Amino acid sequence: MKREKFGSRLGFILISAGCAIGLGNVWRFPYITGEYGGAAFVLIYLFFLLVLGLPIMVMEFSVGRASQKSAALSFNVLEPKGTKWHWYKYGAMAGNYLLMMFYTTIGGWMLLYFFKMIGGQFEGLDAEGVSNAFGELMGQPGLMAVCMIVVVAACFAICNLGLQKGVEKITKVMMGLLFVLMIVLAVRSITLPGAGEGLKFYLLPDFGKIKDAGLTEVVFAAMGQSFFTLSLGIGAIAIFGSYIDRSRSLTGEAVCVTILDTCVALISGLIIFPACFAFGVNPDSGPNLIFITLPNIFNSMSGGRIWGALFFLCMLFAAASTIIAVFENIISFAMDLTGCSRTKAVICNLIAIIVLSLPCLLGFNVLSGVQLLGEGSTILDFEDFLVSNNLLPLGSLIYLLFCTSRYGWGWKNFVSEANSGTGIKFPKWARIYVSYILPLIVLFIFVQGYWSIFH
Repeated sequence: MKREKFGSRLGFILISAGCAIGLGNVWRFPYITGEYGGAAFVLIYLFFLLVLGLPIMVMEFSVGRASQKSAALSFNVLEPKGTKWHWYKYGAMAGNYLLMMFYTTIGGWMLLYFFKMIGGQFEGLDAEGVSNAFGELMGQPGLMAVCMIVVVAACFAICNLGLQKGVEKITKVMMGLLFVLMIVLAVRSITLPGAGEGLKFYLLPDFGKIKDAGLTEVVFAAMGQSFFTLSLGIGAIAIFGSYIDRSRSLTGEAVCVTILDTCVALISGLIIFPACFAFGVNPDSGPNLIFITLPNIFNSMSGGRIWGALFFLCMLFAAASTIIAVFENIISFAMDLTGCSRTKAVICNLIAIIVLSLPCLLGFNVLSGVQLLGEGSTILDFEDFLVSNNLLPLGSLIYLLFCTSRYGWGWKNFVSEANSGTGIKFPKWARIYVSYILPLIVLFIFVQGYWSIFH
């Protein structure tokens, strides 16, 4: 079966960025930026994004483009005879399915809150009422299941239209709207009375906070955020490398994707912090920020019903862009492994994802007693832990070793593929760093992730 290709370079960059841009850009990055010193933390974060996330992204793209396969078969194509690198395909596939087992539920929440906000259902509620509304949703598995199924079906329907006519065409529009809406919301937020203090908190370096938190802890936080924000290690990015030609070098393309991902994270802070300071609300992290803190702010804001609806539309686009990208990867697994048609792969995986997503949404009600990470944890927390703290760092380590070791694909093959075409080249002088130092950093992040969870 002939490999599908993107219709344009822009499509490749936007879809790859859509895969990397996730809800963590919105509900984690602004919060930890404020907690660890604002602009000073951003500078440290950008440094680690450059030296940690970017090289691994180039490697994933290179493996995908050289093999012309998804992670289900890419190692089989490139590995030396007799080696077992292809065993990791099971980890890569598991990572994509696990990610969708909880991401689709969150996507369903975004869809529901968009309609709740545009329907004015939060108007007249006090802070406790808004909080109770989210708590009541967690106790309605039927409603959550309907929203999740709608998101899953819509995203698979887009994938079923094909790479160019569906995934590329729709994602281009969605990502364009996401950027426009976020800029509009940021402008509205920074023009609110009292927003200046929020801008100062977010954008002016506060080295005192770095000292208070401890330089080591700040570095760990920046390192972790720069690593996890790009969703590396499970082949979710590699698949798009298999859909592009060799006219452009992959380092330059990875730089473009990383810049877009970072812009979304930074703009999120411009939306959240000025608004929080303008209305005297402490910015929270995680679901509370999105589903409790911000609806309360929109309730207090003139025209808040419209601004709130636009915000949740942004969040829906951010979630859907990731879901569509990962669905495309999952579909490619099935097509590569079985040779089946795209439609058959879509139908089978549509059913599989719906069934696999049920434990996550039931974990807030029927299965709330299942607390695998300790008291107060949920099935979503456990699934996120498996992906973020295990498969992402370990998978990234495998890609690193595969691309640099003479027992794998090897440095020369990797650099040759990465530097094919015009654009920024992967520096050959970086060989010692990416071969020996970067794997140790990734291994350290893996260990640190366990330490933070269980201590």
